[in-house]
Amino acid sequence: MRTAIIANIQGFSIHDGPGIRTVVFFKGCPLSCQWCANPECLSAKPQMGFIETLCAGCGRCLDACSNNAIRHTEGEHRIDYARCRSCGNCRDQCFHGALVLYGESMTVAEVWDAVRRDKMFYDESGGGITVSGGEPLLHPAFVRELFEMSRQEGINTCAETCGYVDSEALLEVLPVTDHFLFDLKEMDPKAHREHTGRSNSRILKNAALLIKHGANVLFRQPLIPGINDSIENIEATARFLIGLGKDAARLEIMPFHRMGQSKYRALNMLYTMGEIGVADDEQVEAARTAYVQRGIDCSVSR
Repeated sequence: MRTAIIANIQGFSIHDGPGIRTVVFFKGCPLSCQWCANPECLSAKPQMGFIETLCAGCGRCLDACSNNAIRHTEGEHRIDYARCRSCGNCRDQCFHGALVLYGESMTVAEVWDAVRRDKMFYDESGGGITVSGGEPLLHPAFVRELFEMSRQEGINTCAETCGYVDSEALLEVLPVTDHFLFDLKEMDPKAHREHTGRSNSRILKNAALLIKHGANVLFRQPLIPGINDSIENIEATARFLIGLGKDAARLEIMPFHRMGQSKYRALNMLYTMGEIGVADDEQVEAARTAYVQRGIDCSVSR
């Protein structure tokens, strides 16, 4: 029975494909983007998080932890990750929601059971299921089985990917995937490696592969002021998309925000984007206009 570590299953999403969708967030990502809004999905393993503002100081978590991984010293993060085994026992004893378990092992059947409950909303809106993360295509067999079950029930399928996966993974899920949301973060290989930890050569090859096989792909780009919003990156991205053919010449801009910052604090991870300004309406519209002027059908995710 196939399993995967799932960070969250979020219903009633309207930003991850057409219509109302249920989004399944897989843990584990081959990239380490500095602006990532889902830091709980970077690691492939379950992780405990601590939301300090919800802590009532009751001490129940100390008694629940058999690994002595809970700290109760002022000024320290509550969890000692060198000892923590992410078992969730402390979470179960926290009645205030201050302790959160990011990631639990689930079978395809368990995920499918959560997805199918909202079928009436998919039918009414043209929505369906979206797999995201992290990187869901690190688990292509799991995704394919889940999508096959969805297709049998007439549920639309969508895969959100960073593109840094084996080509075989894309080809495995392609026959059962109605839509791909494919990120193009930066076109310069050196800058891409600097900001994501990896070169973009595999990503660009996989983008071309999907288009070659006739996949329905919407390319997306997080717009990060001062990092990838330069006219040089816009021109390079537009040239690449147009070079793939008319069916590829569309892009959705996703303006940078800091809504994931609280999860960095919960996981005791360093947040390095505090000095980067949020993309305002003027910056976003300037980028969108620049893409349109270069032949790209460009929209903005709100």
